[in-house]
Amino acid sequence: MNNQLKILNLLGLARRAGQITTGEGAVIKGLRAHQVKLVFLAQDAGAATTKKVTDKAQTYGAPVCQLFTKQELSGAIGQARTVIGIKQVGFANQFQKLLNQ
Repeated sequence: MNNQLKILNLLGLARRAGQITTGEGAVIKGLRAHQVKLVFLAQDAGAATTKKVTDKAQTYGAPVCQLFTKQELSGAIGQARTVIGIKQVGFANQFQKLLNQ
């Protein structure tokens, strides 16, 4: 199984564990509260959304992954979303490990 598939499967697991925040507003709010440790942003997100989320993530020191499309992210968590924030450090570390391989 390749790493992208592993990441998408882990994303679904994180959702079932209640460790994700979805939607642009909720993720930005989570970043401000230092609750979001890693952000998944769809490759095909709009320019305004991309700029807003990446700027906030950079300000609060959260890495941003733009490896997947809206369709792939939505399929992984079972709901249509463009921006997903990972709240738990353990999940964030595991995603980083898979992304860096």
